[in-house]
Amino acid sequence: MTTPPLAAKKPTRRVHHDDVYIDDYEWLRDKDNPEVLAHLGAENDYTDARTAHLELLREQLFEEFKGRTQETDLSVPVREGRWWYYTRTIEGQEYGLHCRAPIAGPDDWEPPVIISDADRAAAGLPGEQLLLDDNAEAAGHEFYSLGSFDVSGDGSLLLYAVDTEGDERYTIRVRDLATGQNLPDEILDTAEGALFDPSGRYLFYTTVDDAWRPDTVWRHEVGGAASVDSEVFHEPDERFWVGVGVTRSRKYLLIEAGSSVTTEARLLAADDPTGEFTLVWPRRDGVEYDVEHAVVNGEDRLLIVHNDHAINFELVSVAAADPQGAQRMLLPHDPAVRLEGVDAFRDFITAEYRREGLTRVAIARTDAGANGGVEADVDADGLDFTELAFDEPLFTVGTGANPEWDQPTVRFGYTSFITPSTVYDHVVATGERRLLKQQPVRGRYDPSLVEQRREWAVAGDGTRVPISLVYRRDLVTPGMPAPTVLYGYGSYEHSIDPGFSIPRLSLLERGMVFAIAHVRGGGELGRSWYEQGKKLHKRNSFTDFIDCARHLVDLGYTSPDRLVADGGSAGGLLMGAVANLAPELFAGIHAAVPFVDPLTSILDPSLPLTVIEWDEWGDPLHDPEVYAYMKGYSPLENVRATRYPRILAVTSLNDTRVLYVEPAKWVARLREVGADALLKTEMSAGHGGVSGRYAAWRERAFDFAWLVDVAGAHPTGETQSTAETQSTGETPLPG
Repeated sequence: MTTPPLAAKKPTRRVHHDDVYIDDYEWLRDKDNPEVLAHLGAENDYTDARTAHLELLREQLFEEFKGRTQETDLSVPVREGRWWYYTRTIEGQEYGLHCRAPIAGPDDWEPPVIISDADRAAAGLPGEQLLLDDNAEAAGHEFYSLGSFDVSGDGSLLLYAVDTEGDERYTIRVRDLATGQNLPDEILDTAEGALFDPSGRYLFYTTVDDAWRPDTVWRHEVGGAASVDSEVFHEPDERFWVGVGVTRSRKYLLIEAGSSVTTEARLLAADDPTGEFTLVWPRRDGVEYDVEHAVVNGEDRLLIVHNDHAINFELVSVAAADPQGAQRMLLPHDPAVRLEGVDAFRDFITAEYRREGLTRVAIARTDAGANGGVEADVDADGLDFTELAFDEPLFTVGTGANPEWDQPTVRFGYTSFITPSTVYDHVVATGERRLLKQQPVRGRYDPSLVEQRREWAVAGDGTRVPISLVYRRDLVTPGMPAPTVLYGYGSYEHSIDPGFSIPRLSLLERGMVFAIAHVRGGGELGRSWYEQGKKLHKRNSFTDFIDCARHLVDLGYTSPDRLVADGGSAGGLLMGAVANLAPELFAGIHAAVPFVDPLTSILDPSLPLTVIEWDEWGDPLHDPEVYAYMKGYSPLENVRATRYPRILAVTSLNDTRVLYVEPAKWVARLREVGADALLKTEMSAGHGGVSGRYAAWRERAFDFAWLVDVAGAHPTGETQSTAETQSTGETPLPG
């Protein structure tokens, strides 16, 4: 196909606040309409034809991703109860195998696998029991996603839930691990995150309403029929979602109801699973809090991280028996530190927070060797935390899987743009740091050739906006414009932190710079950074991204004819907005599952998640100021007659978060003004794209080939022989 498909115009009137908008392409919303499916198919055919010249590059990229990945591998085992739990992957198989092996004894806290060993991963661990083979579960389905996975406290039963459509509605099943056979229990149309109560007699799960909002918690007795399940909690407020969990101590079951700005929690003693949940703190608009159970000198206490008159959050302690009673300050508010959460164990507490735009982890001992308890350690400055230190200027650190209440170690993960994902155990009593595994990179990866650095752009209002960059210092010289990808997100307080990526190496070795614009609306610089990029301040996200792009051009890292913007979901909204505001700055824009028709979606409460989103974007249905503001930046409604960069929009037919119709309408509207815009729709996938690792690599190779082509990067990059790849083995730790 050499001529782009043109969607028929079938005008629809949208009238709000005395404003009339004519939408010619709203009819594309009906995905059951054969005409709609035919149009999407024609768009795919056109995209295939327009990118056919990249087929060889796509195949090369796919082989590079695969060649650098140790396909037969084993995750670091995590102890829970009497077992080590882990996942194995086997070369040639799309999905993983979920397994367990017995611990050696009650004092066995050192995982049986310290480094990656492909042969051992293929064979499994001594005494291994296969719990679930995702490949077998996915057989016969074009899409597969595991949404719940939990083992009963006595280790005898497995709960798992799968989605085979991509619409994030999961079917729960229960397996007898002694026989390997499923019980009759089957519960349809659930949300992810189901779990057993500590006794294993009951399981708790959530269901969604017509707008895909998790709104109801249910209790199911194992072996019983789903038709008689008990409704435990229902949330009628359409702004709130609900979830259910269990504390690490296994002492309490926990229900949380939350909107983007408000939370409310309820507790139930786990030894009374059919009892009534009791309220921790009543909801107050704008107040968020998280609850963690701790035991202090034999007393049940709740550690609560909250933002009541503390924009960056603080930590207090209350009696579990009287949570609305007296509070004791444990970590006071710090305007320079965004406290993100705490985890309580028998003998210590961990805290995760952000300072200077980077994640941090600190540990405070609370055992008898540290003055006898959590509150005994509190002085005028709060708990005595020791921060884990690292040498690199840019990094990401966070606690990992730590399910056991009385464990003596803290599992944490570490990565940077240079350092592959690395797993450590920190021995709390001694401070020893044990390297358990680093993500293997097959082939010639030399971390000494990779440069990571941070620049700061100055926004129009004087705000300094951080930019993270990574590139090969032997292939890129600052001051000499290089092909560059500038990535951005900037919503929901979600931070885009430094991290290693095997596929990204294929861009770097082609002489490309990869940059992240940490725009307002994200959470990198604390809660105020988020507040400055939402609702009636949302334009800050767009102008920050543009200012970051200009900064990179001004410093000579790149030039507009070699710069490609990249973002997905809410970051796709960012892409659509900057395309309208500063098309001259970019050679191309890649938008994945892009939220480019935000006003139409946020005006319709019947659409998935709309009412929940009002806390993020504002309520244009009832507020004319919000309506006018959103209409002023909506990518679809602000397409204009100008010279747009090349655009690739990628979406999924079964996406329930950002409906495929948004990019379909956007591309049709762009075509009206002569833009070179492509639309690619995955016909059997959801918001996260295709499932299966090989399918995902091929999807990534498609996107990367387009980026390389548009940015004018060298299509082949460095080459290496198969013999070199196989002989090099794992990558040592840098430094």
